[in-house]
Parts: sequence; structure tokens; C-alpha cells
Amino acid sequence: MTAGRKLLAGSAAAAAATGVYLGLVTSAAPFDLGVGRRTRPLGPIDVDIAAPPEIVFDVLMLPYAERPSRAMKENVRVLARGSDMVLAAHYTPVRGGLTATTVETVRFDRPERIDFRLVRGPVPHVVETFLLEPKEGGTRLLYTGEMGTDLWTLGTWWGDVVARPWEQTVSASLAAAKAEAERRHNG
Repeated sequence: MTAGRKLLAGSAAAAAATGVYLGLVTSAAPFDLGVGRRTRPLGPIDVDIAAPPEIVFDVLMLPYAERPSRAMKENVRVLARGSDMVLAAHYTPVRGGLTATTVETVRFDRPERIDFRLVRGPVPHVVETFLLEPKEGGTRLLYTGEMGTDLWTLGTWWGDVVARPWEQTVSASLAAAKAEAERRHNG
């Protein structure tokens, strides 16, 4: 193979890898092959909140409200609404100026549970739960989840890449919910 052909082949491979990466991160080209599926836990993340479960639940529902704030509309857009569930697109900034988009069903069981199930995203499978338990002085919020990826070892690596920022985003959301719930409770 000539040097020119090697350069061309290397450039094509790099362009293809970049395209796959961008497609996965932005969910423009999600892959759900169902081959070599491996799962890994997300969380647990445990947060004590000095507010009753009803207030915490209301705060967690704010992004999915009939009329969310302008700031919340930048991060979440409800695509369909039912009596106890929404289909919502979530937008998360990632490095390089990209925005990761996930589409999830969000099911509400007032005031103790919110369940999320990934429909479209950078991995083929995610289920998550927020459990709210009353405790003396407020609420214990427990986040748990599971992420699944395809293609054996390659998928496990990609799951590790995705899980870190995923859990960081959840932690930041829970910290904001804690602050808002406590602010509302303390008036």
C-alpha cells in the first residue's frame, strides 16, 4: 500500500470514528444492537433533604410541569404527557460544545417514587429510580440505576465513559433539588 493510500485509509478511519462518537454522544445515531449486552450499576446516590417528601417530589417534578420555567425548558422538553408519566427529551452540555440528548419516559408515583427509562440515548439501556422515604427532619432520597451497553468489552468501556458524567449530572440535579426543596420548606 502506498503512503498516500495509507494516509487516506487512516483519515477515513478517523472520520468514521469521529462520526460514530458524535452520533453516540448526541444520540443522533443511537445503537441498540442487542449483542454482547453488559450492564453496570448507576449510583447509589443517597441525599438527606430537610423537607418533607411531598415538597421534594414537587421540586423533582418541576422540569416536567405543564409550564416549566424558561431555564428548565433549556434542559428538558416534554414531548408527550399522560396522567402519571411523561416522555421527555433531556439536554446535557458535554465537552467540545456538544449537547447530549436523551429521551426518557418518566413515571411518577407520588410522593415516594420517580422512575426513568431510556428510550433514546448514548447507550441502549438505562433504568433509574428516585426513592423518597420520610425520615425524622425530612426526606431520604435514594438514586439507583442500571446502564447497559452492547459489544462486550468495547461496550463496557463506552459504558464507563458515559456513566461518569451521567452520575455527575444526576448528583448536580439532586443537589439543586435539595437546595430548592429546603428553601421552599423553610420559607
